[in-house]
Amino acid sequence: MAATLRDVAEHAQVSVRTVSNVVSGYAHVSDRMRHRVLTAIEELDYRPNPVARTLRTGRTGVLALVVPEIDLPYFAELAREIINAAAEHGYRVMVDQTGHDHERERELLTGADRTMLFDGVLFSPLVTRAELLEMQPSTTMPLVLLGEHEFDGRYDHVAIDNVQAAADAVAHLLARGRTRVAAIGAQPDESYATPQQRTTGYERALRVAGLAVEPALLRPAAHYRRADGYRATTELLALADPPDAIFCYSDLLAMGAIRAVFDAGLRVPEDVAVIGIDDIEEGRYSRPTLSTVSLDTPYIAREAVARIAARIGEPDTPAVEVTAPHTVRARESTGGAR
Repeated sequence: MAATLRDVAEHAQVSVRTVSNVVSGYAHVSDRMRHRVLTAIEELDYRPNPVARTLRTGRTGVLALVVPEIDLPYFAELAREIINAAAEHGYRVMVDQTGHDHERERELLTGADRTMLFDGVLFSPLVTRAELLEMQPSTTMPLVLLGEHEFDGRYDHVAIDNVQAAADAVAHLLARGRTRVAAIGAQPDESYATPQQRTTGYERALRVAGLAVEPALLRPAAHYRRADGYRATTELLALADPPDAIFCYSDLLAMGAIRAVFDAGLRVPEDVAVIGIDDIEEGRYSRPTLSTVSLDTPYIAREAVARIAARIGEPDTPAVEVTAPHTVRARESTGGAR
């Protein structure tokens, strides 16, 4: 028969409450008493009952990570880092995806989905700014937003400076002597913050360099996948005056762009330089290796988990915005590092 909390208390010759405090991680237990309880737990091979703990503390020890698409490499890498960071805080993580379903995102953001058994949610939604402002947040579920949303003071928010990241990518291409820089990833029919901000950064960098923004060089992408990058690049290369460089709003778009350049009988970077954003592992081993704007995913994960842990402990503290660093990684697709 499995050992109980009372069995541990009797074995350690302490009260049941003391054992409960040790198991729950309560700080105000003497080192001597904690050692006695932990020794008894080990000797009896005691396993805490998670259901009982939830009923007793109101917490499950589980966080939810919600992303649009888990099969995108960036979100897969982010999930790995968040799981690692959460473990350091004593949490496990359940990963879910919304599949770009705005109604599902609304349920999660507003707490309408009462089936969630989590202590808090780390959420990277694709809702528009207007939709986000219209939603009334749940008062019971701690929430941290990830990704490029405008901070409105209601939710903790961890993201990069997307405008600057895009501008830095374009500036890198211009510094390589490129003069006709295209961009792939605009979504003019949507109001998502990510493509809007990256378009702003792209246009800003061109204007700073004294170059005109040519609408024909700004190509949309319904999704940030290889096929979308391939399709848009094929269209760009068919122009009477094609680009000599392409800034892609994601690394997967850039992978597709590189393939399209080669299929057109051209070379990367000699004829067309290509840079992306994300710094996924695939890009470090592709041929040519992919220049990119590296997002500090471990930093994003650590800060997001730290914020949700703080929010769970003190629900009424003011929301905080955290801006993660980014770095341009010059690799073979733009001519390598200098």
